Amino acid sequence: MSPAKKQKEKEPELTTEPKSGCYIFPNGDRYEGQYIQLPDNVLERDGNGSHTSFDGTMYEGTWSKDKMHGYGKIRFPSGAFYEGHFQENKFHGAGTYCWPNGSFFRGTFIENKMEGAGEFTDTEGQVWCGNFWKRVAPDLRFKINN
Repeated sequence: MSPAKKQKEKEPELTTEPKSGCYIFPNGDRYEGQYIQLPDNVLERDGNGSHTSFDGTMYEGTWSKDKMHGYGKIRFPSGAFYEGHFQENKFHGAGTYCWPNGSFFRGTFIENKMEGAGEFTDTEGQVWCGNFWKRVAPDLRFKINN
């Protein structure tokens, strides 16, 4: 058997089976959760996990191919947060965005934008519903609670 063939047999086979652990990034960010190890020895967040950025932004939820993807919650240092569906690091699908003043939007998001049917609740608890499109809501209606 040639030496090259022996060397090849001794190399461990890398799999994409999920593992769990904690990783501190060079900039101080911290990830704790599931990941996979790619053939080039790169670790990729995949599965459930939480990531806290050095600035205090915290995401907890599902990851796929090193991106927020699936259901999760992200909190910002300002006090604002989003909870709902993500697609490739963007708010995408059903979700709720809450501003630091307590007002919030619950509805559909497309690539980080409020798009489609939804409800906006202001700081007084008044609810406005309608379709949102590119930062405007042309048919917004006040919702009366009985």
